[in-house]
Amino acid sequence: MNFAVLVFPGSNCDIDLYKAIEDTIGQPVDYVWHTDGDLSKYDCILVPGGFSYGDYLRCGAIAQFTNVMKAVVKAAEEGKYILGICNGFQVLTEARLLPGALLRNNGMKFRCHQALLRVENNTTAFTRDYAEGELINIPIAHGEGNYYCDEETLKELQENNQIVFRYEAGNNPNGSLDDIAGISNRAGNVVGMMPHPERAVHEILGSADGKRMFTSILSAWREKHDAAAIR
Repeated sequence: MNFAVLVFPGSNCDIDLYKAIEDTIGQPVDYVWHTDGDLSKYDCILVPGGFSYGDYLRCGAIAQFTNVMKAVVKAAEEGKYILGICNGFQVLTEARLLPGALLRNNGMKFRCHQALLRVENNTTAFTRDYAEGELINIPIAHGEGNYYCDEETLKELQENNQIVFRYEAGNNPNGSLDDIAGISNRAGNVVGMMPHPERAVHEILGSADGKRMFTSILSAWREKHDAAAIR
């Protein structure tokens, strides 16, 4: 299975993601620069955290226009796995691959600490190794992680089981609507989340709960390709 880690000017979690893939599942992984318009080689595209283009205009607002994001849109339409983390989540919403937007934290402060998440949907390719309702410990590091959408969109997210993670009740660090920490598209192959699973793959980091996100992706891909081979 081939992984791509996108790199924009201002990305700063790209190395974390690269190392997480190496350390958890040992699969081939490449850095892909924002000017590259060909992602056909890759089965999973990871959009990292950081401050793409300095977060000018809005977080992710400039990154959406790059060659590589045009290729990401195509990959998503082809059913490939797309995961956006923190600034990557913001980029995916700006590119309209996910609904809603990320606003300034309700306390107007950058928040950087461990956060308890509840797994709401364990049927996606990214969460199948978790139990539904399981609490996991994943760190956050953001100033604009306050998820917002209109009432109609929220209803759709709820009814279509697109809310993948919520902050545990009473522990919402940024004011996100409905305690949302991560969502998927309707097809389930695109997920965005504010917390950083790539920073929770070893107990020495404070938690290894993020490791199963990457093992989930690999097992889902293998199952899909084994089924295709049988057909």
